[in-house]
Amino acid sequence: MFRRVSDQRPLTPGERTAWDYSRRQFFGHAGISLAGAAAATLGAGPLAGSDFAEQDRVGGLTGIPHFQPRARRVIYLCQSGAPSQMDLYDYKPGLADRFGKDLPDSVRRGQRLTGMTASQEHFPIAPTQFKFKQWGNSGAWISELLPHTAGIADRLCFIRTMFTEAINHDPAITLMQTGSQLAGRPSFGAWLSYGLGSMNEDLPTFVALTSGSGGQPLYDRLWGGGFLPSRHQGVKFRRSGDPVLFLSNPPGVTRRDRRGLLDDLAQLNGLRLEKRGDPEIATRMAQYEMAYRMQVSVPELTNISDEPASVLDLYGSSVTEPGSYAANCLLARRLVQRGVRFVQLYHRGWDQHTHLPKNIRTQCQDTDQASAALVQDLARQGMLEDTLVIWAGEFGRTVYCQGTLTQENYGRDHHPRCFTIWLAGGGIKPGITVGQTDDHSYNIEEDPVHVHDLNATLLHCLGIRHTGLTFKYQGRHHRLTDVHGKLVSQILA
Repeated sequence: MFRRVSDQRPLTPGERTAWDYSRRQFFGHAGISLAGAAAATLGAGPLAGSDFAEQDRVGGLTGIPHFQPRARRVIYLCQSGAPSQMDLYDYKPGLADRFGKDLPDSVRRGQRLTGMTASQEHFPIAPTQFKFKQWGNSGAWISELLPHTAGIADRLCFIRTMFTEAINHDPAITLMQTGSQLAGRPSFGAWLSYGLGSMNEDLPTFVALTSGSGGQPLYDRLWGGGFLPSRHQGVKFRRSGDPVLFLSNPPGVTRRDRRGLLDDLAQLNGLRLEKRGDPEIATRMAQYEMAYRMQVSVPELTNISDEPASVLDLYGSSVTEPGSYAANCLLARRLVQRGVRFVQLYHRGWDQHTHLPKNIRTQCQDTDQASAALVQDLARQGMLEDTLVIWAGEFGRTVYCQGTLTQENYGRDHHPRCFTIWLAGGGIKPGITVGQTDDHSYNIEEDPVHVHDLNATLLHCLGIRHTGLTFKYQGRHHRLTDVHGKLVSQILA
């Protein structure tokens, strides 16, 4: 358990037990710990006296951040199911004259297909039904489906040339969130918790929120800690009832009763800890204390009655519906405003193999206003400058139609070769568009950006060299970017 130097609140008995153990554990391993700290100090440590120095956080690794960061916190808007880039951001007007024609083999280049389209005899080109327009001084092309996003175009950085190896949802979203297609690795937020520590004592360092329905399932491992100590995993807030399970005391149990129970339990766990020396016991004790403090902090957090009407109007009418995308976007702002390091917001429903024109319109109606409102709200609060916002799916969609193509209807299959994301705030250059795809939005022609390159660049914004944040597990030093990743320098402010 870690404590702020500036915190004058007396320790509870339960906290005291965990604190005493942490202190003994530190001095018991002082020869190793101090040598490691000295080595880190000789390298690039946090800048003394800066807003990001060690005293401004709880926990984290000595020597990280490696250099002055531009971002302190992250809100990741994960659009689960893969939005169609060519219906939203990657404008290809020339396709209108190729309606229904087969995608040339020279474009497809033998790309493997999913089981959903592999048996098709033809791959008819399906131009988007939606109109595009250039917006802002940046001239970004944005679909009519996203009028609110279009209104903040000059605050955004679009990357049209993201690519991945995964062609199916589960490995693709796992790669985006953990840096590996294989399940079991730490998620992005867990890596930040491990490296940078917490900026508050009354809420988790890493929170996951979910919204939407249908489409691909969302697994807890997407915000899990993998092989990192379990305290670094994300805490999922529920969409109804108590945001966190068992947050409320059972009938007849007072807060004083809960305090006494935790103190007694801490003493028992302390005895076990002395005998076994298992750091996970100390983690469990610290989490019990966190849960106790969250009984006060979480209800205050989720009560949006203190928000002015102008803010609620900014996010849209669904902001008052618990568990909606708009409600979660506002909650994400309130979380980072209270010192939460990483908020991962997942919205399902973008997996549009059929009836795309109808379904994507609904998805955009649910998400467009709130996504733009979040960026605007952060800017109004003076927080966008050091908050990194990412809007991304796990891959893109094919130019050819899955199933029957008509003038009114089409569907699109998975497409890993190119897709579009946007970023804002926290060290990202605003008002630019990076990358160029071919005339079919099928292959990348300029400035490819792999998932590992994106993650390396995001870590850079947070003051971390992606090669320098590692954890040894089963004889190997692992990192978020595996053995890959290079900075996308053109998007850095």
